[in-house]
Amino acid sequence: LHQQAEQMCKQLLRTREEHEHLLQAAVEQAEGLQHNLRSAEAVLAERSAQLKDAQAQLSRNKLVIKDLNENNRGFARALQVSELKKRSTEEKNRMLEEQASALKQLIGKITPASLSG
Repeated sequence: LHQQAEQMCKQLLRTREEHEHLLQAAVEQAEGLQHNLRSAEAVLAERSAQLKDAQAQLSRNKLVIKDLNENNRGFARALQVSELKKRSTEEKNRMLEEQASALKQLIGKITPASLSG
């Protein structure tokens, strides 16, 4: 009985040591997982900050694009007005040239008559 009790004690000690080893391994694994989790959280926080920065930059870019589009519309209107003025000026020049030509012809007809008279 005494021998059986000693064997049981030894068996219990071995079992206890195995459980302590398993517990230590589990604690180390949990610490490793916590470290990995903290690392992942840090990476996620960094990526989140980068995305927020990118989103802010995108918003600024959208405002710049909106301003550029408004400026382009203004330039397009100014260009249309300029083209209309150019056409009008060209038409006036054409009419003036026709009038100048008509006056030259008239002067050409009047001048010989006044010289001869």
